[in-house]
Amino acid sequence: MEYIFAFLVGGIICVFGQMAMDVWKFSPIHVMSMFVVLGALLGSIGVYDWLVSFAGAGAIIPISGFGYALMDGVEANMQESGLLGIGPGMFAQTGISLSAAILFSFLISLIVKPKG
Repeated sequence: MEYIFAFLVGGIICVFGQMAMDVWKFSPIHVMSMFVVLGALLGSIGVYDWLVSFAGAGAIIPISGFGYALMDGVEANMQESGLLGIGPGMFAQTGISLSAAILFSFLISLIVKPKG
């Protein structure tokens, strides 16, 4: 049953993103930014925690899960270090993802030639 919930929640998140681009004519970068901020906001008030416990990877894999991971790290570090924990907290849980994105982008740029 957890696979079905993950599929449905992840699909619904993606449907909202596609609707934002098709119906409301947002650009992909606007949708990505909006989802990261929305994931962070919902994570800070505890709604995304419930969604992650309900749907698992269906809520973590979309880009809104990245915003949730940012806020989750900030909250954990702020409890230990106060306001000085904001900066390190953002990268505590997402540092590996950001490093992998930079590394793979660099490697692909060595292989692929840009158009025009």
